[in-house]
Formats: sequence, C-alpha cells, structure tokens
Amino acid sequence: MEYGNITEFILLGLFHKEEVKTMCSVLFSLCYLAILFGNLVVLLTIRGSNLREYPMYFFLSYLSFMDVCFTSTVAPKLIIDLLVQCNTISYNGCIAQMFYAHFFGATEIFILVVMAYDRYVAICRPLYYMITMNRPVCYILVIVSVISAFIHSLVHVLIVIRLPFCGANEIDHYFCDIFPLLKLACTDTRLLIIIIITTTGVLSILTFVALVISYIIILSTLRAHSSKGRHKALSTCGSHITVVFMFFLPLIFTYVPMGDTVGNDKVFALFYTMIAPLFNPLIYTLRNTDMKNAMKKVWIQEKLFEGK
Repeated sequence: MEYGNITEFILLGLFHKEEVKTMCSVLFSLCYLAILFGNLVVLLTIRGSNLREYPMYFFLSYLSFMDVCFTSTVAPKLIIDLLVQCNTISYNGCIAQMFYAHFFGATEIFILVVMAYDRYVAICRPLYYMITMNRPVCYILVIVSVISAFIHSLVHVLIVIRLPFCGANEIDHYFCDIFPLLKLACTDTRLLIIIIITTTGVLSILTFVALVISYIIILSTLRAHSSKGRHKALSTCGSHITVVFMFFLPLIFTYVPMGDTVGNDKVFALFYTMIAPLFNPLIYTLRNTDMKNAMKKVWIQEKLFEGK
C-alpha cells in the first residue's frame, strides 16, 4: 500500500560519520541486550514469585513487557542500519513501525498513570486498597490502557495513510514517526501538525502534570505514617517519579514544539525509546527490598533446582 509514487523511505538516522556509526552500533546493541535482559528478569521475577498477587507489581510486570515491546519496534532497525548501512524501509513497514511505536509507547503511558493511581489508593486510602484494587479491576485497567493506546495509534495511522507522498523520501529520524512523515507530505500539513500537538503534545503535558500533582498529594500524606511506612512509600514513589520524569520530559519536548523544529527531536526520542527502558529495571529493583528478595528467591531456587 502506498499513496503517491513513494514505495519506500530512507531513514537518515542519528549520525553521518562512519566511525561514529560503528561505535554506536556496538553501544546500542549492548543497550538493547541490557533492556531485554533487565526487563525480562523483572517480568519473570514477578511472575515467578508471590509479588504477582500485589497490584503494584502486577502493573510493573506489564510495564516491563511494554518496555521490551516498545524498544523492539525501534532498536533492531536502528542497529541494523548502523551496522550494514541498509537505511531504507518500505512504506508498509514504516506505517507498521509508527503504529507499534505509538501503541506500545501510549500503553506504557497509561500504565504509568494506573500505577500512580494504585500508589494513591495504597497510601491515601489504605483501608480500601484491596477492595478498590482487586484483580478484576487490575485487569480492566490494563485492558482500558491497551484499548486507549490502540485508538491513539490508529488515529495517527489514519492521518498518515491519507497523505500524498510524491517528492522527497528521506526521513530525518532513526524510526518512522508522525512529525517527520508530515514534513514529507506533498500537501499543506500545518493544520494536522497543530492537531497532533494539541492531542499528543498537550495530552502528554496534562498527564505529566496530573502525575506530578498526584505524587505531591501522596507525599504530603506520608507525614501521618510511621517512619518505616514513610521509608517504604518514599522508596516506591521515588522509583515511579524518576521513571515518569525520564519518560515524559523527552516526550513533551518531542511533541510540543512546532513542526519545523522536530528535526532536532530525534535525540529526545532516544531517551524514551532506549534510555528510559534501559534504566527502568534498575530504578525499580535497586531501591526495592521486595523486588531484591523476590529475585534472590526465584533465581537462587532455580539454580538449586537445576543443580539437583
């Protein structure tokens, strides 16, 4: 499927110097392997321990899964382009990459919102926590997140497939995204850019502000808790807040500027497609005693079982 006479696009990527490309291909390959390893360890640890019974870790397992899927839509193509200089992508492949990147990325955003709500109920309304955040409710929240992300991604695809591409086919990015594609269209896309900024950009800002306010409310209620309770709550909330800032700030810088400035935003995109998923497992495990204890039990038991 193509609109106009464009059947493939050329991804210009992040770098142009050959020596830099070779070095970065090795670096990004190691980062991608670390993302796969770290997030799968978190996912399997939660699934293989009693942590899966707790809503916070139930959502964390889905967040780790989304990190793997989100990065996998971008990183393999980026690494291959750097290694073998094969920086073309078909029209259909480009549309598919954009859809899945937005789908997994948006699902991750909604799950972060759900995790903030979970922490709010746990700390501000502890007596109602297990009633409010029972397992059916957790599944419903994940399903709603997935459906909302699907609609968000579908809207972006419907916008792009209606555009005529009949001139330049060089995308100034390392993956297919909505703004670089709008710049290549053989029509006036200023209204569409405003719509994207109003929806994706402003929605990102509002979600980020709502998350920050919710965590301020949560932290303000910790004064009534015991010292041990405050420490545990600060540890979990601190992890969430760090992830929210790492993910949302680059996202806002990417989707809020006007369309003629988005060519510089591929560096910001690197933060939420590679760097945030790389650090998420560390952020959620290094300061989390429950996760560290569960990892010891799950993986030490596995090794002992294999030894027998």
